[in-house]
Amino acid sequence: MIAGKLQQMVGEAMKAHDELRTSTLRLLSSAFNYEKIEKQYELTQEEELAVVRKQAKQRKDSIEALRQAQGKPTSSTEEEIQGRIDREEAELKILQEFLPPGMDEGELVKLVDEAISTIGAKSLSDMGNVIGMVKSKAPGAEGGKIAELVKNKLS
Repeated sequence: MIAGKLQQMVGEAMKAHDELRTSTLRLLSSAFNYEKIEKQYELTQEEELAVVRKQAKQRKDSIEALRQAQGKPTSSTEEEIQGRIDREEAELKILQEFLPPGMDEGELVKLVDEAISTIGAKSLSDMGNVIGMVKSKAPGAEGGKIAELVKNKLS
């Protein structure tokens, strides 16, 4: 279980004076605690992975938003924006240590093809059913990537 090792990892990061790792691990620990309070029971390993995935997705979304802000007039300088992107990327890298290796695109395409043939999907109106089936077989796969593959196959 991730939560059990997390406090030890925070301590190690603090001893190493790694402020970024310490703060990222503390944020993850806090997210686990919020989820535990909400569910009112100890999280399973799959629920812990879901929390980590959610935290990682937040970092990816922030990176994307910051990249879109680059070159546009804002109150932040380009250096500040780049610094924030670098920090988000570093936090994402730390969070990815807790996730199993991602599925390569070839495997994902195969699962999408199987789901389309099993459901008999013919149009974009079947997209939700196909995505649901693929996610049930590959819970760690990124939803946006699945949606993109399904959309390309069905359109």
